[in-house]
Amino acid sequence: MKLSEFRLVHRLRVRWAEVDMQKIVFNAHYLMYFDTAITDYWRALALPYEEAMAQLGGELYVKKASVEYHASARFDDRLAVGLKCERIGNSSMVFTGAIFRGEELLITCELVYVFADPASQTSRPVPHGLRSLVQRFEAGESILEVKLGDWAELGLAAAGIRGLVFVQEQGIALESECDEADRSALHAVAFNALGQGIATGRLVSQGNALGKIGRLAVHRALRGEGIGQAVLKALVGAARQRGDHEVMLHAQRSAEGFYLREGFMVRGEPFMEAGIAQREMFKPL
Repeated sequence: MKLSEFRLVHRLRVRWAEVDMQKIVFNAHYLMYFDTAITDYWRALALPYEEAMAQLGGELYVKKASVEYHASARFDDRLAVGLKCERIGNSSMVFTGAIFRGEELLITCELVYVFADPASQTSRPVPHGLRSLVQRFEAGESILEVKLGDWAELGLAAAGIRGLVFVQEQGIALESECDEADRSALHAVAFNALGQGIATGRLVSQGNALGKIGRLAVHRALRGEGIGQAVLKALVGAARQRGDHEVMLHAQRSAEGFYLREGFMVRGEPFMEAGIAQREMFKPL
């Protein structure tokens, strides 16, 4: 068994609290490692778990967890947890996992989940949408779609994401978050395979072949999965295609590193906007 055989890889470092007097990991912690990897699996599927399961009309429950020990992990080891969905039955999903230290196989496991009604706790068939999504992911197919359009087409989805991120999460006033520029802007919304809007952004023409990117927001459960990057690239590509010579934006200081990695440069001094520290950044096209 090799790490390359698995569709998802979660990496971790063994902490002091997870080992015994001999600095060997307590057996129970291996199940915790696999459980954390399962959480990453849903993130890799671009699914905000709670909203996705509510839409699917059920919940996934662990039916069986079996672990086989081959060797022990020790304090400060760097581990990789591999995970893949082995098969999907009528109401069950079977995952195979393995933990590696470098190329050395330490632990293997099998996790069986059952899709069930959360109220009655009775099993029900795995929904076609979830079944199809997992099969596509395991086959290495794209599971994300970024759509470009105007406010009439994408406004409902964009407003929902922006409300979650800017209004509820960051405490920005609703009247500050929405403005007239939405009507003329080009909007981008990333949709997952269930049709849920999970990230958004907009491109506003500033005249003189200058575009301003703004309102970039990603569902908090899915950050770090490359979704914001996909939305940003779609907007930059649209600006380039229409002939803009430059795109600029006001980046929250906490997101400055993200934009630097995407080729943006800093311009001017920091400033406050909507009560949040910002920095102007730009990218020549």
